[in-house]
Amino acid sequence: MEHQEQPDASHESAWETALAQLDEVAELMGLAPGVHQLLRAPKRALTVSVPFRMDDGSTRVYQGHRVQHNVTRGPAKGGIRYHQDVTIDEVKALAMWMTWKCAVTGIPFGGAKGGVEVDPRQHSRGELERMTRRYASEILPLIGPERDIPAPDMNTDEEIMSWIMDTYSANKGYSVPGVVTGKPVAIGGSKGRGGATSRGVMYMIFSALRSRGLAIEEVSIAIQGYGKVGGRAAQMLHDAGCQVVAISDVEGGLYNPKGLDPEAINRHKQGLGTVSGYPGADSITNQELLEIDCDVLVPAAVEGVVTVKNADRVRADIVCEAANGPITFEADKVLNDRGIFVVPDILANAGGVVVSYFEWVQDIQAYFWSEEDVNDRLRDILERAYGEVETLANEKGLTLRQAAHWIGVGRVAEAHLTRGLFP
Repeated sequence: MEHQEQPDASHESAWETALAQLDEVAELMGLAPGVHQLLRAPKRALTVSVPFRMDDGSTRVYQGHRVQHNVTRGPAKGGIRYHQDVTIDEVKALAMWMTWKCAVTGIPFGGAKGGVEVDPRQHSRGELERMTRRYASEILPLIGPERDIPAPDMNTDEEIMSWIMDTYSANKGYSVPGVVTGKPVAIGGSKGRGGATSRGVMYMIFSALRSRGLAIEEVSIAIQGYGKVGGRAAQMLHDAGCQVVAISDVEGGLYNPKGLDPEAINRHKQGLGTVSGYPGADSITNQELLEIDCDVLVPAAVEGVVTVKNADRVRADIVCEAANGPITFEADKVLNDRGIFVVPDILANAGGVVVSYFEWVQDIQAYFWSEEDVNDRLRDILERAYGEVETLANEKGLTLRQAAHWIGVGRVAEAHLTRGLFP
């Protein structure tokens, strides 16, 4: 979920991967053709122009998107990403995955996603604020605590969520904290939200290790992507006793078979802006990291990094998808044929949306929980979801991904059939 090297244009797109996953599970579960077709298309897709004033007084214009894939089980929910390579198809795929993610974890939301085609590194904080407020104004008709609740994603943070909340509230004439999640605690954010995705990844790795009969202290882990999700996951896994042997960011990576010290790497990154050049490890490329001999590989960057071109060179026993869609549909089959155990993204990185749900609930109630409560409830929900997925996979001879989609798609389909079609 961090900025990372982009996949080659010839690779299967995120939207193609998302559709192929849905089509496969629809056939496996015998989904009614009408419901299948309904779920293949997003409910709404909005593309807007985002003009804003630069610091020098000139005007810049970018394109922004907001997609609501499905709202049958509740309001739409999904992050907003700022990246120069954002496309409407990518946003559609991420919105679809969010629908299944909410359903498989039992969260009463549908899937949404947003994005602006911008490289935020090219802009000052003031320019980003003006752009954010204009983008929020343009998508205002779609968002709201009962309609669609944005959250942070790639290159967006709690301050950007504050600007969106303030813009929405100014238009309403009163404070509406529940319009976004991932806010600062001072204005209705939830304790435990910042590291929730990373913590969820850790819980899912632990669940996978237990099911494979492996001890936490005995495993080596490689993490591609060292931003909000990957960096925090590295620290949490290290603190829990795992040996983190490789990490990387957009500039490159580090490898030390004896283990890395995330605290020291964080200090190095704060000084130089990258993990590259850290003296206590060998330099490796992002591609080399994916092929390192380790027990657990955690792709935590962008989609489409494991493809048919490199899937046969992945040497991890377990792959836990901290990013959305890091393994293409065809590459997934290669990994499965090789006996590599994949914890799918809609399960592995669901910690963020689960605690976003907690934040939304707290905002509505105006009653806030302790961080310990948040983390305990997060673990309960994710471990229950993992158990349900693993049980179905074993019963029906499915991969974990197929089982997760079976449950997620099945719950959304049931909601559609229960509500019926209007008119």
